[in-house]
Amino acid sequence: MEVDEVISAIEKMLKSDGKTVLRDLKERGKDPFVVLIGTILSQRTRDERTEDAVKRLFERFKGVEDLAEASPDEVAELIRGVGFYRSKSKSIVEVARIIRDKYKGIVPKDMEELLKLPSVGRKTANCVLVYGHGLNAIPVDTHVHRIANRIGIVSTRTPEETEMKLREKVPERLWIILNDLLVSFGRSICKPIGPKCEVCTIKQECNYYKKVREK
Repeated sequence: MEVDEVISAIEKMLKSDGKTVLRDLKERGKDPFVVLIGTILSQRTRDERTEDAVKRLFERFKGVEDLAEASPDEVAELIRGVGFYRSKSKSIVEVARIIRDKYKGIVPKDMEELLKLPSVGRKTANCVLVYGHGLNAIPVDTHVHRIANRIGIVSTRTPEETEMKLREKVPERLWIILNDLLVSFGRSICKPIGPKCEVCTIKQECNYYKKVREK
């Protein structure tokens, strides 16, 4: 199967909406800054904890200007429960100050500029481009990295390598939906442990399934 056929088959398998925390942030806030901060909070944190932290944080601080003046200690209390919340609180306030002072309150649309921000790597930057600005990019998290390798779309060792290979192999028109689709697929069917191969319609093309079948 071609890559676009694989993606189409995965779309058909997902019976529910499969909304992810990042798409929810995009649809609720329609604000690239909320997506940026939410993505930083989501690092090494479960979705439900991220959602709670984002809600508490932006109920108290309404945007860039407010958060830039915040005390990291107060922010830490609001986001308690996410991974590394104390260090993230300092990064979040610093990010807000940089966005306010350097970028006039507007989150950059440029990858290189985003990567200059504290606690922002390629995955976070790509999330901001996709979910914050609606631009074509491919955020690669653990689900995307695992599934792309498991199915056999790529053969890579790191998420960054996976991103670069996916950019080569996936038609650009599909980049913007890829993260959302594979994250939903990874949670509902192609799970890290105990994947539901019996309901997967692309298992005959899947390297993982072929190895399981051979045992």
